Amino acid sequence: MPKRTDIETILLIGSGPIVIGQACEFDYSGSQASRALMDEGYRVVLVNSNPATIMTDPMTADKVYLQELTPASIREIVDKEDPDAVLPTMGGQTALNLAQDLKDEGFWEERGIDVIGVDIEAVKRTEDRQEFRNLMEEIGLDQGRSRTAKSLLEAKEITQDLGGVPIVIRPSYTLGGSGGGIVWTEAEFESKVTRGLEMSPVHQVLIEECLFGWKEYELELLRDNNDNVIIIASIENVDPMGVHTGDSVTVAPQQTLTDRQYQRMRDAAILAMNSIGTFAGGCNIQFAVEPETGRMIVIEINPRVSRSSALASKATGYPIAKVAAKLSVGYTLDELPNEVTGTTSACFEPSLDYVVTKIPRFNFEKFEGVDEELTTQMKAVGEVMSIGRTFPESLQKACQSLEIGYAGLGADRPDADRDYVRERLQKPHWDHLLHVRHAFRYGASVEEVHDVTKIDPWFLHQIQDLVDVEDEIRATPLDEIDADRMRRYKRHGFSDEQIAYLVPDEVDDHAVRDYRKSLQVTPTFQLVDTCAGEFPAETPYFYSSYETFNESAVTSKDKVLILGSGPNRIGQGIEFDYSCVHGVHAARELGYEALMLNCNPETVSTDFDVADKLYFEPVFWERVLDVIDHEQPEGVILQLGGQTALKLGERFVDEGIRIFGTSQDKMELAEDRGKFSETLRRLDVPFPPYGMAKSVKEAVNVADDIGYPILIRPSYVLGGQGMRIAINRDEVAEYVDNILSVFPGNHILLDRFLEDAIEVDVDSVCDGDEVWITGIMQHIEPAGVHSGDSTAVLPPYSLSQEVQDTIREYVRKIALELEAVGLLNVQMVIKDEKVFVIEANPRASRTVPFVAKATGIPISNIATQVMLGEKIATFRERGMLESSLEGFAIKEPVFSWDKFPEVPKELGPEMKSTGEAIAFVDTLTDKHFARPYEMKDLYLSR
Repeated sequence: MPKRTDIETILLIGSGPIVIGQACEFDYSGSQASRALMDEGYRVVLVNSNPATIMTDPMTADKVYLQELTPASIREIVDKEDPDAVLPTMGGQTALNLAQDLKDEGFWEERGIDVIGVDIEAVKRTEDRQEFRNLMEEIGLDQGRSRTAKSLLEAKEITQDLGGVPIVIRPSYTLGGSGGGIVWTEAEFESKVTRGLEMSPVHQVLIEECLFGWKEYELELLRDNNDNVIIIASIENVDPMGVHTGDSVTVAPQQTLTDRQYQRMRDAAILAMNSIGTFAGGCNIQFAVEPETGRMIVIEINPRVSRSSALASKATGYPIAKVAAKLSVGYTLDELPNEVTGTTSACFEPSLDYVVTKIPRFNFEKFEGVDEELTTQMKAVGEVMSIGRTFPESLQKACQSLEIGYAGLGADRPDADRDYVRERLQKPHWDHLLHVRHAFRYGASVEEVHDVTKIDPWFLHQIQDLVDVEDEIRATPLDEIDADRMRRYKRHGFSDEQIAYLVPDEVDDHAVRDYRKSLQVTPTFQLVDTCAGEFPAETPYFYSSYETFNESAVTSKDKVLILGSGPNRIGQGIEFDYSCVHGVHAARELGYEALMLNCNPETVSTDFDVADKLYFEPVFWERVLDVIDHEQPEGVILQLGGQTALKLGERFVDEGIRIFGTSQDKMELAEDRGKFSETLRRLDVPFPPYGMAKSVKEAVNVADDIGYPILIRPSYVLGGQGMRIAINRDEVAEYVDNILSVFPGNHILLDRFLEDAIEVDVDSVCDGDEVWITGIMQHIEPAGVHSGDSTAVLPPYSLSQEVQDTIREYVRKIALELEAVGLLNVQMVIKDEKVFVIEANPRASRTVPFVAKATGIPISNIATQVMLGEKIATFRERGMLESSLEGFAIKEPVFSWDKFPEVPKELGPEMKSTGEAIAFVDTLTDKHFARPYEMKDLYLSR
């Protein structure tokens, strides 16, 4: 049937601030859905409180409301906009819960608003653990033995009936497995069950037989109003049951099912989806399979676009959220085209001739005392995805993407200690595949490792093969590796850096690359085409491999390569992706062919229709240089992708590759505290007394000279990693020792900490001649709380005009001295009306999207055009630099403490927040200001 004509305005509800369990994959789905609906001629009104996302950008919807997500705010927007329909499936659990609450009130019915894209009753059926169980039994699908408990006593009785511990707890109506987990012993039973009951909004938990060791699978489906159902992707968890799928290493397509088993799973998925209600849209279904018997059970169903939808969409090239949005307004799958091929129908199920691997990214180092064991409660803060022709190649590329210093799955440093390996494999941890490799290096068999980890032997054999190839490389001098061997090593995903480490010669990755190219062994680029090459694809979406053919045709246009920010993590999140997307648009506006390179499946920058060409590759030197060799761009833009891209800067200079924007030597000057302080001294700009050290002894002596309290931090880190405030010599020694154990050889910076001082963040753009201050943000919390964890107010609420003028003058001096071209963020503290500069970062900052949304000015777009040669005066003449902000905008940090109950809620110089919200207030008596102001000193710690 054609699209509905009885609706004109659609309200789209977002997911709010990023938290563990609900991250920027909903920014991707919301942005894609909004664009799809606008393309169909609908008026889209969007509400979301997250300023860091593309979803809340003015270009995404006809009307964007940056407001908190509450029933009251939805009612207020409905009064103003009078929508005909509401689409809540693109905003995760937050949007669904809101839609459900308002449905229970009778609000949607009373206002004549259709809830589209989801059946709220279907959500209730799938979220209520007992009701879902009953439904699956009715249609003949097996379930794990379980019962719902509403009290601790009831939970004890159920556990006894199931045969005792271990058991699994799943609280009803929570996201990311919050409050859930495996109870291994009687001793932890009471505390874990009580916490699950407390965290469930309806205070009930499912007590379930423990399926630890079973294999886990996910299917991503789409259904239309004519009951056409297609399977978009089959995803297999490398980790066995017991680890939340968001924390699992996953592979698409599934690798270890027989065809008969897979067809059975498909049939069960379609049967289950059709049983839960009548709706058109996306659905995610999870299954568990017992390895010995093949018994298959349904774990859960999410009748909406889910976290896995972004992964499935990027893995297959199939725009799930876009198609789901069009299905919600009446289209059927056979009426919609496959946008990748341009010729086939959206009914065509994706078929992959490559392997996709997703590895989660964790930030355990941010949370002192955290339990690192992976359980049914999600703990990952982000993820990477890689594409290769085989699982080993894909796995090694994913390890390169994680940006934790690895050049692949190990083979780039000494092996871990045997006892440590044994300890890490006893229970699931984030690095268990690395230690699987170590176990094989120490002579363990596949059977032994499987017995301990329960990882399917197929995956273990693949890692064993990698170890065998490693041994071959170890025994072969570089000049004895012929072209066939080199190609085989590269097809196993080994990087030049790994090969350099393994061969008996003393060589580096440069030498390996030069030798490899002399053998004419270079990568080719293949299309992600959704149909395994059966039909020609029109989308410019590529991955590298070592095939004999190349599908990426190079044009004669001038090109700009923009490097993305890699996986989300605390300190570098979706706000950098926001800047990258604007950078792509800006480059295209100036007539360049915009090339995007990134490896984060959750983001808008890795949508196939954002850049002129997308290279889904690790932001890893070898892979970046491969793309540059192939495309020969005019230059690269580094300052939009955070520290990920910037840390490659020196290598671009060495290779003679142009960096658009601020020069690399000026970037390094800003990072080098000694040189930067000399620059400030020359400019007559005050800064706190400081010193530098390379050892514990040196650091203690420097601290004694400067005085206490003292701020200690490693150089070249993001998000304040490793930063501490010390109040005596013992603490200095302890903190510096910790830093050097994590960052060997690092230069330690020590600054006098100014107590009871006001901290300020300033964002600006410089074109080399003129400096435009885009925003001055005053923190509510005192200096010492990381800027990412602070509540920031724009414009300043208590700084005198004289102080503000001084701030502007200092930023202008610094920008011109650094010869900044593009973005510059400067952090300052004010003590007794005197302004001190802490640091300057000539790159996109975390606050750029906040200032852009608060003022209504597309700062990242303007800054990118400035990097590419435009002048600030041009934008002023067009009237583009005028702020629309009335009153105050407040940036409110959001934390995921509920995922780490054992961690103290202290704030200090190391960032811990996972996301942020924005609030617009007219007066400083508003709760958004008054509440944090009242508590501003409460959580400051060292």
